[in-house]
Amino acid sequence: MFRTALRNVLAHKARLLMTVLAVMLGVAFVSGTLVFTDTFGNAYKNKSAKSFDHVSVAVQPFGGSDDETKQKPRLTDSLLKEARSLPGAESAIGTFNGFTALADKDGKLVGGEWGTTGANYFPGKDGKDPRYDFAEGAAPKSAGDLALDSRTAERTGYKVGDTVRYSTDGPVKKAKVSGVFDTEDGSVLAGGSLVVFDNDTARTVLGKTEYDEIDVKAAAGTSDTALKSSVEKILPKDTDAVTGAQLSDDQERMIEQDTKSMSQVLLIFAGIALFVGIFIIANTFTMLVAQRTKELALMRAIGASRRQVTRSVLIEAFIVGLVAAVTGFALGIGVAMGLESLMNSAGASLPDGPIIIAPTTIVVALVIGVVVTMLAAWLPGRRAAKIPPVAAMNSVHATPTTRGLVVRNTIGSIIVALGAVMLFMDDNYVMAGGAAVIMVGVIVLTPLLSRPFIAGSAPLLKPFGVTGKLSRLNAVRNPRRTASTAAALMIGLTLITAMTVVATSMSSAINKMAAGSLKADYTVSMANYQPLTPEVREKLDKLPEVEASSPLRTAYGEVDGSYSQVSGVDEKAFGKLVSLDFTSGSLAGLKGDSTLIDKKTADEQGLKTGDTIPVKFDDDKTVKLEIAGVYQQNEMIDGLFTPLSVVDPHLSKITDQQVLVKMEGGTSDKAEDAIVKALGDNPAIKIQDKDAISNEIAGAINLMLNMLYGLLAMAILIAVLGVINTLAMSVFERKHEIGMMRAIGLDRAKVKQMVRLEAVIISLFGAVLGIGLGLFMGWAAGGSISETVQTYSMEIPVGRILVFLAIAALVGVLAAMWPARSAAKLNPLMAIKSE
Repeated sequence: MFRTALRNVLAHKARLLMTVLAVMLGVAFVSGTLVFTDTFGNAYKNKSAKSFDHVSVAVQPFGGSDDETKQKPRLTDSLLKEARSLPGAESAIGTFNGFTALADKDGKLVGGEWGTTGANYFPGKDGKDPRYDFAEGAAPKSAGDLALDSRTAERTGYKVGDTVRYSTDGPVKKAKVSGVFDTEDGSVLAGGSLVVFDNDTARTVLGKTEYDEIDVKAAAGTSDTALKSSVEKILPKDTDAVTGAQLSDDQERMIEQDTKSMSQVLLIFAGIALFVGIFIIANTFTMLVAQRTKELALMRAIGASRRQVTRSVLIEAFIVGLVAAVTGFALGIGVAMGLESLMNSAGASLPDGPIIIAPTTIVVALVIGVVVTMLAAWLPGRRAAKIPPVAAMNSVHATPTTRGLVVRNTIGSIIVALGAVMLFMDDNYVMAGGAAVIMVGVIVLTPLLSRPFIAGSAPLLKPFGVTGKLSRLNAVRNPRRTASTAAALMIGLTLITAMTVVATSMSSAINKMAAGSLKADYTVSMANYQPLTPEVREKLDKLPEVEASSPLRTAYGEVDGSYSQVSGVDEKAFGKLVSLDFTSGSLAGLKGDSTLIDKKTADEQGLKTGDTIPVKFDDDKTVKLEIAGVYQQNEMIDGLFTPLSVVDPHLSKITDQQVLVKMEGGTSDKAEDAIVKALGDNPAIKIQDKDAISNEIAGAINLMLNMLYGLLAMAILIAVLGVINTLAMSVFERKHEIGMMRAIGLDRAKVKQMVRLEAVIISLFGAVLGIGLGLFMGWAAGGSISETVQTYSMEIPVGRILVFLAIAALVGVLAAMWPARSAAKLNPLMAIKSE
C-alpha cells in the first residue's frame, strides 16, 4: 500500500501542487514567527544583559521614585556615599531617568512620543560612567552640554559641537553635543533615543529629588550575595536591594513575555491560514479519490480492506504534508529574516544577533504540516473506503445521499444556534468562542446556502448566454465542493469585515465624543502626556488671540472610601471650554469649595447635587466639597472637577496634565502657529484640535487594522490557491464534457469565459457569505462596546465592503486564468475519448 500511495503522489504531482503550496504557506507563517521571535528575544536578552555588567547590587525604592507626595527622598547622596564605603564595594553610582524630548534638525520630535529618554552621567573614580562608551567627543560637564547615543546621532545627523533643542516639562532649552556614545540600554535597542546630561543638570531638568536607583559594584573577591547582605544593613525604609543577576533574570523574563505575546498574535493568524488550508486539502483529496474510484474499487475486489484503502490515502497525505512542511520551514527562515528587515526599515532598530532555529521550531513545523494534511485527508479517505466495490466500479456513488445532506444541515443549524447563544453572553471570551462556533456552523451549512445564491445569480449571468448558464450549472453541480472552496475565502473576509465594522464605528464614536465634549479649540499637553509646567498656561494667556484657557491640574483623593481623580480647573473659563451633559445641577455652582461629579461615581456612592462629600487628598488632608452638579461621563471626561484653589494646596509640585485653549477666531493655521511660537516651537509639547484628537485615536485603530489586513492576506492568498485548485481539477474531471461542447461548436473563448464565470460565482459566494457573517459579528461585538462607549453605534463601511466584493470578483478572474487556459487548450477528439 505504501508503494501504491507513493506511485499515486508521483502520478498526481501537478494536481497536488496547490495543496503543497497551501500547507507550505501556513507552515512558513508558523515557523517564520517562531524563528523571528526566538532570534529577536535572544538578541535582545544578550544585549540587555550587558547593561547590568556594572551592577552587582541595585538599591531601589518601593513603588518607584515618582511617588513623592507622601515620602521624603530615600535614595540620596548620603546613602550613595554610605554604599560606596561598604566593605566589598568597588564603586557605586546613582541613576536618573526621565522623558526628554529632543528635536531633530527639522524641529520634529526624535524617538516618538514615548521613546526619548534623558539620563545622568555619573563619573566614577576613573572619571568614566560604565554605562556609556564614548565613540566621539566627551561626556557632558555643564548645563550647556549633553551627549547622544550613536543610533540617535546617526538618525538625526547631529555631530559633536552641534547645538540641539530639547525639553523635559515645557520650556525649550538649548545645549551643545559634547559627545556620542554607544550603549546597551534596552530602550535604545528597542528604537528609542537617549540623551545624557551631567549629574547635577540631570537632577534639575528631570525634576528629581532622589536617585531612581543606586547601583553598587562588588570588588574583586566579593560575591554579589555577600555585598547584598552588607547593603541591606544600610537600607532606608521602603527600599530594597536586588542583585544584578536577579535584575538580568527579571528583564529576561519580561523580554520572553513580550516576545511570547507577539508570537501568540502572529500564531493566531498562522492558525487561521492553516485552517483555510484544510478546505483546500480536503477538496483536493476528495476530488483525487473520486477520480480513482474504480482503481480503489478494484483494490477492494482483490482483497484490500477498508483500513488499507484509508491508510493508502493517509500515506499520500503524509508524503504531501512532509514535503510541504520541509519547504515551508525553509521558507519560514526567509520570512523571519524578512520580518527583521521590514521592522528595521520601519525604524524599530532591532538588535543584531544570529538567526536562532530551535529544535522545537523544526519539530512544530514538521508536525503541523503533516498532521494538518493528514487530518484534512482523513475524511475523503474514509469515504472512499466505505464505497462498496461493485457500486464504485459502476460509479453509482457520485452524488451524496439526501439523508447525508439533511444530517449535515441539521448539525450545522444546531452549531449556529449554539454560537448565537454564546455571542450574547457577558463574558468576552465566551463571545469570542461564540463567533468561532457560528463560523464553523456556517461552514457546515455552506452547501445548503450555495444553491439559492447560485440560483439567484442567474439574472446577472444571462447577458453571457450559454456560457453563463453552463457556469452556473457547473458551480451548483457539486454543492459540497463549491461550498468548501467558497468557505476558504469566507473565513478571511468574515474576520476582515467584522474588524472593519468595529474600527469604523469606533472611529466615528471618538469623533462624536470629541465634538460633544469639547468647546475648546485646542488641547496643549506633553507629547508623552506627562505633567506640564504651569509656565505653559501663563505664556498662552499672554496671547491676544486667546479667549479663554484652563489647566487640568490632576490630584487624587478618597471620596467616601473610593479612590478617585480630582481635576483642578479655572472655574471662570471652564464653561467656555467643555460641554458637560448634566443630569442635575450646573456649572454655575462651581465656585469655592464645590465640585462637579460624574454620574457613575455619584451612583456608586449614592450622591446627588447639594450633598457635601469629604475628599481626603494624598497629603492626608481632608476637604469637604459641596456637589454643584452631576454630569454624564465618557472616555474623554470623567472624575471630579473643582476649582484650582481647592487642588493647589494639596500638590507637592504644581503641574498641569493639559491646558484647554479657546481662540477668538476658532481653529486656523494662524491660531495654531501663534500657540507654537508662544511656546518656543517646543518638540515636547503636543497641540491638538478636536480633529487631531480624533485622528490620533483613529490612526492607532487604523494602524492596527492595516496590520491585521496584512496578516489575514495570507489566508486570502491560500483561499485563492483553493479556487485555482478546485477549478483545475474540475476541468480535468470534465475533459470528456468539455470535448463534447467543443465538438458541437463552443469555441475556445467561450470555454475560457465559462470557467472564469464559474470562478467568479464561487468567489462572490464566499465573499457575500463572509461579508454577511462579518457584519453580523461586528454588530454583536458592538453591543458590548456600546455599554462602555456611549457614543458608539454601528456604522457600515459601504465603500470598503464594495472594495471587498470587487477584490473577490478579481480573485475569481485571476484564479481562473490557468484552469481556463487549460480547458481551452484541450483537444476535442482526445477529450471525447477520455473517461
